[in-house]
Amino acid sequence: MEKHRGFPSRLPGTDFQFTIRRAAKGGPTKIIRRERFRDRRPPDRRADEGFMAALWAQFGEEPFVRGNLDAARLSWLFGREVVPAEEPFDPQDYDALLRIDVEVARHSFPDVFGGAAQEDDEEDEDW
Repeated sequence: MEKHRGFPSRLPGTDFQFTIRRAAKGGPTKIIRRERFRDRRPPDRRADEGFMAALWAQFGEEPFVRGNLDAARLSWLFGREVVPAEEPFDPQDYDALLRIDVEVARHSFPDVFGGAAQEDDEEDEDW
């Protein structure tokens, strides 16, 4: 199992886990698509946004190996913002390749993809 050095282990100040420490003895947990309903709690939404920000900062548009990324946290984004980068895709493989669907992710998490940075650029043009 590849460990992603420099990737945050959790959302700062919370217990929302982003990575796992060691491989599971029974094999990797399967990544599934979890439905996100509109009435999700704000802390859960912040955890999704924080995880997407960490993925974007670490990998950008490049494909990445699942490795030690938490399957439960990936499952909240899987099938929408995070998609398989190879076919056939094995959802129970630590070496499975994933990638960010940038268009969908920008729509779901606009602040992660430069919503604030664009405002800063506009301010610089006034100078």
